[in-house]
Amino acid sequence: MVSLENLLTAWDEFKIGKRNKKDVQIFEYNLEDNLFKMQQNLINKTYQHSPYSEFFIRDPKLRHIHKATVQDRIIHHLIHQTINPAFEPAFIFDSYSCRKEKGTHKAIKRLENFARKVFQTHKKCFVLKCDIKKFFENIEHKILFQIIRETIKDEDVLWLIREIINSFNGGNTPQNAHKGLPIGNLTSQLFANIYMNEFDQYMKHRLKVKHYIRYTDDFAILHHNPDYLQKLKNKIEIFLKNDLSLSLHDKKTKICKLSQGIDFLGYVQLPYSRTLRAKTKRRMFKKLKNKIILFKQEKISEQRLMQTINSYLGILIHGNCYKLQQNIYHQVWTWIKEIQ
Repeated sequence: MVSLENLLTAWDEFKIGKRNKKDVQIFEYNLEDNLFKMQQNLINKTYQHSPYSEFFIRDPKLRHIHKATVQDRIIHHLIHQTINPAFEPAFIFDSYSCRKEKGTHKAIKRLENFARKVFQTHKKCFVLKCDIKKFFENIEHKILFQIIRETIKDEDVLWLIREIINSFNGGNTPQNAHKGLPIGNLTSQLFANIYMNEFDQYMKHRLKVKHYIRYTDDFAILHHNPDYLQKLKNKIEIFLKNDLSLSLHDKKTKICKLSQGIDFLGYVQLPYSRTLRAKTKRRMFKKLKNKIILFKQEKISEQRLMQTINSYLGILIHGNCYKLQQNIYHQVWTWIKEIQ
């Protein structure tokens, strides 16, 4: 794992899209020396994860981000490229977060297929839509490490994984110590999938749930019988609490009819169509207007403005959003003419 070849591969993967960042440029200026030093620290087991820098972003809700140093983020890539191939074959097909050839658009397409199958067969469809309360904050370090060591046997690799897991403590009280993963780490995404794979296996192989789909801590189960889904919800709550020390978010967990719309990953799925969530639409128009204001003030280029418009149009092609597309064209042109 700690060969210079693997360290260089980790560096190459990490630097994609980050070459203009000052901290990355500083590290690259003495790249060979830095990588050699990293290698020796790993071989001698003197490597220690540095403290995180903290900031908040709105995405759209406020998120507390913890950013690691360049060296530590390269180590995260090194761990990911080393252990991900050992876990990937065990993940279920319908886990869509941070995996190759998966992602949000594949997830919503799969949800649409499930919805149509259930609806066409039974002429009715209900969904149990679930969200885990403060998921990343409540991941237990001890449970996570026990799950990992069932697959990874190399003690040197386990030492490094333990160092990464213990580098973050999200608890503000003694009861919450040794919990949490930092949002933003590449390893956090992989560890989250490893942690929730225990739940995936329970759902698919113990409970034999057929139409189940998960994206990080958001998951949905579709069925024609709402009573079945209510009983399933009770079993889910027990498993999450006893095996993973997690709980469902009361306000974001509910059973509803497909005809009411399934709000999942920013889209709303209906029996025969899919559209954007209302909040997403409002946020889209607000950001577009702000970009046009910046363009008119000559603070951004026309190319930058067009990139923003095209990125939103790209989102719309994954739903039945022809009218919304036309509204965007009309509103953008109106704002360009009106805003001084």
